Amino acid sequence: MEPRYRPTAIKAPHGARVLEVTWADGLGTSYEHEILRGYCPCAGCQGHSGAIRFQAGGNLELREIGRVGNYALSFTWGDSHSSGIYSFRYLRMLGELLAAQGADAVKALAELPRS
Repeated sequence: MEPRYRPTAIKAPHGARVLEVTWADGLGTSYEHEILRGYCPCAGCQGHSGAIRFQAGGNLELREIGRVGNYALSFTWGDSHSSGIYSFRYLRMLGELLAAQGADAVKALAELPRS
């Protein structure tokens, strides 16, 4: 796996509203829980259109982080929502977008651009 798509550390301090990922190429990315939950890629949140649209609302307490094979993470939120699978490629793309535009601008996009 390309280093840019391989996380080496994942931190989500209890009570915090930010998830931090350090990638094998040295980049560190912070994700506000609101962005991660709002852009949850699961079919329940997104339907089957293929577009990833921001969905406001939902509990933002991150209760559990799980590894999905060697390619993704899953999150369990405070309201038990846990069906989103966040591939490392997806997280990296989202992180790069956040670094370039900031969280408010990414949320205002309302739909993620196709990579």
